[in-house]
This record gives sequence, structure tokens and C-alpha cells, in this order.
Amino acid sequence: MRALPVGEHGLLIELDSAVEAEALHAELLRRDADGTLRWAGGGSRTAAGGEIVPAARTVLLDGLADPRGLRAELASWDIPPRAAGDRPTVEIPVRYDGPDLDAVAALWDATTDDVVRLHSGTEFHVAFCGFAPGFGYLTGLPEPLHVPRRATPRTRVPVGSVALAGPYTGVYPRSSPGGWQLIGTTGTVLWDPRREPAALLSPGTRVRFVPLETTRPLETAGPLETAR
Repeated sequence: MRALPVGEHGLLIELDSAVEAEALHAELLRRDADGTLRWAGGGSRTAAGGEIVPAARTVLLDGLADPRGLRAELASWDIPPRAAGDRPTVEIPVRYDGPDLDAVAALWDATTDDVVRLHSGTEFHVAFCGFAPGFGYLTGLPEPLHVPRRATPRTRVPVGSVALAGPYTGVYPRSSPGGWQLIGTTGTVLWDPRREPAALLSPGTRVRFVPLETTRPLETAGPLETAR
């Protein structure tokens, strides 16, 4: 863990893996809720305008009262693995009709029905948000089911596309270029400025994808069931 000063009241904490970043983010939120993180101006993080922002392998804190003191403390922290937590699960209905569904099935050495079964049977967790407003990077698939990005990105990915890349699943909140593997579509609105909060997904949110009508009945569970 490496902590770098950012301005007068910030720290950027670098970690070796996404798993460690998720665990640190959860621990920071816990300590903030306990009142053990001190923010510039005093009071709660909300009142002070403080931020705890996770990314793939970093966590940014801004608005700290004593970033140098926290930097010195970090080495002594005992940070447990991230627990599932008690936040509600967001269910996202999805029609598994994406143009890369067959390609993902081939990469998994599976049928498209296996892809639907395994993906919809996984409980995902929003590790961090970025790329576009409302876009969450969801973890949960085991390593054997991680897939590469497309060799040639698309110039336009439709809004609502459900996609895979590396260890992540994501839903495109708006039409944009993209190189992820598209396995389905959803009508769920990920970002709505008229809604409070505007983003449906935030770091720590649990997510499940619920399959809508498919073009054919699902086959009997295959050998990939053991990969869950």
C-alpha cells in the first residue's frame, strides 16, 4: 500500500490489486461511519464535503483534516477482506441477445445457455464507477470466466448494452464507443439527472441480472455449473 499526497487535504492510496482496493474502500467507509476519520472543517464527511473514491487499484480521499497523520497510520491497519454487506441487491432485467454472446460462449468453452445461466446466477458487486456517468465496474465472475476486450472496438455501443471485459461486467448508461464484449441488453436506466441519486449504481452496491425471455429454453446445466 502506497499513499501519495494530493493537494492540501487529499491522499491517493495505491494497492496491488482490485481485491485489496475494494477491501480498503470498505474499511474506510466503516471507519468513516464510526467517526474515526477526521475531515477538514470538522463534523461528518457529508458536512465537510469529503470524498472517498475507489478505482481499479486506488482509493482517493479528499477533504481530510490530517492526511499526513492518516498516511502514517495506514501501515498499522488490519484490513479484513470485503464482506458482502447488507446493502439491498439491485436487480437488472436483461435480454441475453448481444452480438458477442456466441464469442463469449466460445471463450468459456460453453454454450450460450451456459453463459446466461452463469452470468445471471452470479451476485455482482460494484467495485467502482467511471468511464461515463452511471457506469459501474461490477466484479463477481470467477477468473476462468474473465474475457478480453474486443480486438477492434465498436464506434457505437447502444445504450443499455450489458458487456464483459477482463474481470468486469458493466452496463452502458448511454450510447458511446466501446471495446467490451456485448452479451445482452436492458431497459434499466442507469443514470437519470432527475432522480436522487442520479446513478442507480454506486460503489458497494450488489447487483443481480435477471434473464428475460430467451429465444429457446435453457438446456440442462452443463459442466460449467461448478465454476460458480
